[in-house]
Amino acid sequence: MPRETGRKVIAQNKRARHDYHIDDTFEAGLVLQGTEVKSLRLGRASLADGYATVKDGEVWLINIHIPEYTMGTWTNHAARRTRKLLLHRKEIDKLTAKTKEGGLTLVPLSLYFKDGKAKVELGLARGKKDWDKRQTLAEKQAKREMARELRHRNR
Repeated sequence: MPRETGRKVIAQNKRARHDYHIDDTFEAGLVLQGTEVKSLRLGRASLADGYATVKDGEVWLINIHIPEYTMGTWTNHAARRTRKLLLHRKEIDKLTAKTKEGGLTLVPLSLYFKDGKAKVELGLARGKKDWDKRQTLAEKQAKREMARELRHRNR
């Protein structure tokens, strides 16, 4: 069987881009159990309430929902267990400094397979205020209306 190549997206956290300003992004590997990988290969995961934290020099992914593998036995995994992330030491040190700075948090943006390995894209995020969210929504709506008018004129 040939090796997998490319990027296959499993789950995206669209809500994160709405609720936060993303300052920087990092790609991290995941430490997973066998049934978690099988469940992910079926495309089942939710990043909705998840976040990452740095504890004792390691980065942990908390509250990500990977449902139990249906064909699994008593060795099945817990759906919302804390999972360790794999990053280089320099990246962990940078994340530690930034999150201690205040006002910044680590949010998972997407979960995907890259060349057969499970990866998560983390965003270093700063929370948006309500008026920021309304302004972003208004800009998006204005762009959509302009595009609609251009399509209508070009007919």
